[in-house]
Amino acid sequence: MDTQIVALANQKGGVGKTTTALNLAAVLADKGKKVLLVDSDPQGNASSGVGVFKTNEDKNIYSCYTGAKEAADCILPTQLKNLSILPASINLVGVEVELISQDNREKRLKTILRSVKENFQYILIDCPPSLGILTINSLTAADSVLVPLQCEYFAMEGLAQLIQTIRKVKKNLNRELFVEGLLLTMYDRRNRLTHSVASEIQKHFGEQVYDTVIPRNVRLSESPSHGQTIIEYDPGCSGAKAYKQLGAEFLKRAKARA
Repeated sequence: MDTQIVALANQKGGVGKTTTALNLAAVLADKGKKVLLVDSDPQGNASSGVGVFKTNEDKNIYSCYTGAKEAADCILPTQLKNLSILPASINLVGVEVELISQDNREKRLKTILRSVKENFQYILIDCPPSLGILTINSLTAADSVLVPLQCEYFAMEGLAQLIQTIRKVKKNLNRELFVEGLLLTMYDRRNRLTHSVASEIQKHFGEQVYDTVIPRNVRLSESPSHGQTIIEYDPGCSGAKAYKQLGAEFLKRAKARA
């Protein structure tokens, strides 16, 4: 099975990164694709967002990083057919320190996923909101990176730093890495600033920006607290429709590259 690994990254918090990881994974699974969601953020929001609120002490990605467990032992099914999760653990906070003296520390996640990769068509990695070792591991393991961007004044500010990090990873650790696309989130059509930020980003990045935009939507913010993706929680709301549209655009791009 040809597997595409996509890291969802942005070192700014609150840009809709986990929301996008959760709901794009759900849409792809709903379309019959075998999907693994990897929660690489110590906050564990992607795990709780699919209903995994408390994991078995040692069945999580942290145990894979330390070598205590294999990925296959830690992957859990979710309520959604075709969607599995490799959950996070708060102990991930310590990975930075624990990996510091190890050889190939940037390639740990790539090694972890190698043994389970062939069971999935898509692996989506939810990165933490930083450019530390967990994000570097995710970018090294990934084929591509999807960048969610909030439509606000400072959106462009952190982007330059992220693009620089992606370039460094590409040069030194993962030659094949490319930018999957930039996704505008929390889009408010009534807000003039939203429009000017969107047109600024489109001017700079052209076709790399998805046509789909994710609107501000209360139902999207509510669904994770119920342990459900938007597809399960409220499939008819504007947020769900936008993510379904994103899923279609994502697959269309993948097909065009094939």
